[in-house]
Amino acid sequence: MFGRKGTEGRDQGHREIAGWRLAVLVFLPFAMGYFLSYLFRTINGLVSARLASELGLSAADLGLITAAYFLVLAAAQIPVGIMLDRYGPRRVQSALLIVAALGAEAFARSQGPLSLLLSRALIGLGVAAALTAGLKAIVLWFPRERVALVNGYMVMVGALGAVSATVPAEAILVKTGWRGLFDILAIATAAAAILIYCLVPERETRPSSASQAGGLRSILRDVRFWRVAPLSGACIGSAWSLQGLWASAWLADVEGMTRTQVVTALCVTALMLSLGAWMLGALASWARRKGVGPERLLALIAMLFMAAQLALVSRLPLPAIAPWLIIAIVGAATVLSFAIVSDYFPTEMAGRANGALNVVHFGWGFLAQYGIGVLLAQWPQSNGHYPVIAYQVAFGVNLALQVAALIWFAAPREQSPRSPEASGGTEIVVADLVAASGERQALAREPVGHARW
Repeated sequence: MFGRKGTEGRDQGHREIAGWRLAVLVFLPFAMGYFLSYLFRTINGLVSARLASELGLSAADLGLITAAYFLVLAAAQIPVGIMLDRYGPRRVQSALLIVAALGAEAFARSQGPLSLLLSRALIGLGVAAALTAGLKAIVLWFPRERVALVNGYMVMVGALGAVSATVPAEAILVKTGWRGLFDILAIATAAAAILIYCLVPERETRPSSASQAGGLRSILRDVRFWRVAPLSGACIGSAWSLQGLWASAWLADVEGMTRTQVVTALCVTALMLSLGAWMLGALASWARRKGVGPERLLALIAMLFMAAQLALVSRLPLPAIAPWLIIAIVGAATVLSFAIVSDYFPTEMAGRANGALNVVHFGWGFLAQYGIGVLLAQWPQSNGHYPVIAYQVAFGVNLALQVAALIWFAAPREQSPRSPEASGGTEIVVADLVAASGERQALAREPVGHARW
């Protein structure tokens, strides 16, 4: 499960690192970093009511403060991807987690909206490599056919951070307050940084045949990337923004749940997120063996996600938590989208490719989280709650954009006439959602600048 000795011609000097040693020395340290990243991503959903009460914040204020995390993450992804390809995940991840620890401590000392915003942004910068560093390490150390499965385990462990941001964090919150909670998070993050730096081994990689900027341009010019990115960003970014802040508001304002019920519901959805990551990773691995690419699975998950949101907006007579369980699973669909990208581009460009995709994920997360807050604020509150129609409009606008992204993803495309595969005057039309797995892998081995649908 965690790799085989000498698989796919890996470096001779590192063949002895396999099995449980690979899990302990490589997988678990980076999974811990992603765990903390997920905890920071969702913790504001737990503390938002206390922040609003103590500091007099509106829905728009909460949306902007919480979404600042996504905005900085999006802006940092390309530079972080370049650094990961150049310096390796160990050094980049450990340095940035120190920044996150400083941001958490600053958040604990904040006295107003501006200081909260800046501290949250600093946390976002500090965890900017939390996922992509782990993905880069997986690509470097694990066999290609295992990448989707191990990605699933990475997201599964990371998603436990969302679980920790519910009932366990609530227990600490009651005893220490939100400031004490962030003090503890700062210490834990600094400890994770030290552990990664001291424990994870280095691995030499062959230099890219393209320059850093040239490799990035090749990624951004590849039409396959721009076919997947809008759908992946619209669904995954929205799932993150909803679970990270607006799920708790919906459950309290629309469903009328008490504080205890809301925290319990968030815990259940977070557990579903973690379980969903494992399920999606295992499903992607099984589907690949059957010749079914992860693109098909991504499209299916996207449609389920939209159906769940439509159920919320339409107020269908379902159990209050049922649609949120599906929304939580979609937050783990990075397992699929990053597996898609790993097929498209060579290993030495994995950091930049994953970073470019994460720009779309986090950028959409920012827009969705802040935009929903702005739309909600257009309606007056009644007894501290926004009306149902406000949530229906805000969620409905976001849903409409996701539908547009799905149509873009599914639209047939003609292959570029300059593509090497089009030699001999043959015109290939992509009429299906995805190519077969073998065709995608063959395309991934072509020079990146020529890899075109």
